[in-house]
Amino acid sequence: MFAIFNVVIPVFAIVALGYAAVRYKLYPTEGVKGLVSFVNNFATPCLLFEAMLTADFSTTFNLGIIIPFYIGALTSLTVGTLIAIKLFKNRPGEGVASGFAAMFTNTVLIGIPIIQRAYGPEAMPVVYSIIAFHAPCLITIGMLAMELVRRDAAPWHKVMAVAGMRIVQNPLLWGVGLGLVGNLLNVELPEPATAFVTMMSQAVLPAALFGLGGALNEYRISESWLQATAMAAFKLVIHPLIAYVLIVHVLHVPLEMARYGVLLAAMPTGINAYIFATYYNRGVSVANSTILITTGLSILTVSAWLWILGP
Repeated sequence: MFAIFNVVIPVFAIVALGYAAVRYKLYPTEGVKGLVSFVNNFATPCLLFEAMLTADFSTTFNLGIIIPFYIGALTSLTVGTLIAIKLFKNRPGEGVASGFAAMFTNTVLIGIPIIQRAYGPEAMPVVYSIIAFHAPCLITIGMLAMELVRRDAAPWHKVMAVAGMRIVQNPLLWGVGLGLVGNLLNVELPEPATAFVTMMSQAVLPAALFGLGGALNEYRISESWLQATAMAAFKLVIHPLIAYVLIVHVLHVPLEMARYGVLLAAMPTGINAYIFATYYNRGVSVANSTILITTGLSILTVSAWLWILGP
């Protein structure tokens, strides 16, 4: 158990430092958005590019891990949406926004640092293969679901055009794509380029965690805390539980490999859930609260999953 806390505490200590620095005006609020943008648009694409360039594809793209992760995510979206509509009497669009908060994982700002500390560099190729499809696929599915249920729906061709632009403009996907092409062509970077990519990659962990902590100052627990707690249960418990059962007990993937996908599924709700809700102006308070609740509780739930999955 002490070893588990050695993994988790430093990660959340940096998040807490970022939160306190912004809360007590030791770091400018306006700098947080820039820091998170640097992580998402520059540093992490370099990290993914480097990983894909040197990856062994025979172990990287393990469909026995990738597919259950997404089955768990889509189950959380579907059931979370139904619960929001039927139990909490949300309108359909608000229900989809709540379900999206139950589905969308913080893969980059929390997932990468914790899994890398827990299982080392050997875990990361599998993790990156999940991250490569995460935002493009789930945001597109969320947009399609939203347009399907809301009364002021946009024409389908416009929805697909917006989704397509989001995919093309996603820097994470560019990093993955260029790395894959370089790997297939056996590209070897010269030393200055290798050093540049490595230095950028090394900036991801501290900058991501500090930036996330600073960003949490924007969120507050609202009157919709009960519904947000229900969505948090899907994100922190149901999603990883589905992934665990499917990967380990149905597909019989060895636990030494399965735990990478399960632990990633156990990460809290990502900031994109709030962006999605504000884009459609539906379920904003639930998304807001779910991010805060899952991030706070994840120090306990992630520790529990680490104990279940083993060292």
